[in-house]
Amino acid sequence: MAELTVTARAQKWFADEMGLEAGDGVRFFGKYGGSTNAHVGFSTGVAIAQPENPSVVVTEAGISYFFEEADDWFFGPYLLTVDVAEGQEEPTYLYTQINK
Repeated sequence: MAELTVTARAQKWFADEMGLEAGDGVRFFGKYGGSTNAHVGFSTGVAIAQPENPSVVVTEAGISYFFEEADDWFFGPYLLTVDVAEGQEEPTYLYTQINK
């Protein structure tokens, strides 16, 4: 089962850049095109949304960060760490294989 970590820097970025407040949600999903460190031909998409059938939900400062069950094919056996590196202006998405 997938796991999700959203660092404090990433939480601040989403709140500031997307104008999020407590009660809002951020959905991560797989989208066609691009790549990640674990996927070729697919990249990480982001949308402001509310969970409907979430597979994973992490709530920080009242904001829900999640992926839906329909996206389990993309997040599968990975820990997704969402961060904003020092000096960067946008989030990074690191996928780490989970060995269970």
